[in-house]
Amino acid sequence: MAKCDICGKGVTFGIKVSHSHRRSNRTWKPNVKRIKAIVNGTPSHIYACTRCLRSGKVTRAI
Repeated sequence: MAKCDICGKGVTFGIKVSHSHRRSNRTWKPNVKRIKAIVNGTPSHIYACTRCLRSGKVTRAI
């Protein structure tokens, strides 16, 4: 679910390193919101990251 329908930004994987330098896997999830937007002329619910919302790539429906 954590995937932007506009830009395709999704989950990123990496390694968490503790103070004692023990390493374990972790994930970074994008800040995705479920919004009502105009898609192909009709309003529908999509998932969009806040970067796309802030930059104006998404036309919000009221």
